[in-house]
Amino acid sequence: MLQDNLIYIVIIALIGAIALGISHFISQREHNAIVKSERLTWLRKQAFYTLDAIATLKAAGCKPEILEKLNQHAMLQIEEISMLAPDSDLMTEVNNQKETADRTPPGQGVFNSDKDLKRFKIYVNFTEKLLAEMLKKGKLSTILAENYAQELYWLNISIVADAHMHQAQQFLTQDEKLLALSHMKHAKAVIVRAMVPQQKKQPKLDLIQPQINAIQPRKVNQGGALADSLDNFLK
Repeated sequence: MLQDNLIYIVIIALIGAIALGISHFISQREHNAIVKSERLTWLRKQAFYTLDAIATLKAAGCKPEILEKLNQHAMLQIEEISMLAPDSDLMTEVNNQKETADRTPPGQGVFNSDKDLKRFKIYVNFTEKLLAEMLKKGKLSTILAENYAQELYWLNISIVADAHMHQAQQFLTQDEKLLALSHMKHAKAVIVRAMVPQQKKQPKLDLIQPQINAIQPRKVNQGGALADSLDNFLK
């Protein structure tokens, strides 16, 4: 009788242990599934954001070396997605987005609306932060980091100035010369205030100033050559 009771106890203990093991296995599997899902969600967000940044900056005429750094970052995320979900819809979506970024024509983007400029600046800021992280992790030299930061700064300045000039041309087609002149002067001011060497600014100033001169009313004054010189300086 005692022996039978012991057998029952052992059987019950084994069943309990098996049940606990199964429960732990199921809980662990559910936990792993949640972790995997959260990781894929993060990877999707990062991959798409990086690929959008590549397409936007490429369209703006960004240096290929900077785009390659962004591409390297995107490929790390894409490779991890391919390991976690190789045959998923997400993998297909990311590959399609990568192809779109790769096919973007360099330097042919138009950023004229406030929405376009805001979006462009967001991706410039994202790229600046990413390059700063690469510098901290030793994946980028200090010299290259400074050079890329300066290139992104000038690209941002150039795109803003170009947007003003495009808007100026639109106003000219509507015979709104004063509004056109205002945008041209804004474009010039953006370039003049830029913290870059003069030789970098000059080509754009050489394009903007003649267009300002063409539509700006001449001031009539009696000050002679000195006054004319000051007037030209202040244009």
